[in-house]
Amino acid sequence: MRLEEKLYLLRHVVDEKSHIKVDEEACARCASRICLDVCPANVYSYVEPKVFVAYENCVECGTCRIACPFIEWVNPRGGAGISYRYG
Repeated sequence: MRLEEKLYLLRHVVDEKSHIKVDEEACARCASRICLDVCPANVYSYVEPKVFVAYENCVECGTCRIACPFIEWVNPRGGAGISYRYG
């Protein structure tokens, strides 16, 4: 089963407010933009000179906040976010 197919098994309640913030100035100076590569749900995309965050696709794995020092990630507000059907 491909990753995309597994993502369809998730229940997701989208909050109107993003739980992910990116330091745009610091990210613009960064050459690697590691968040584009490590996120399994492709939440981040880059179009010069801005990183776009599709927070509604986030699977809350926390990989981006470990890999990138310019991302501030908090849990979504109560009732919003991801629910894993099988654990």
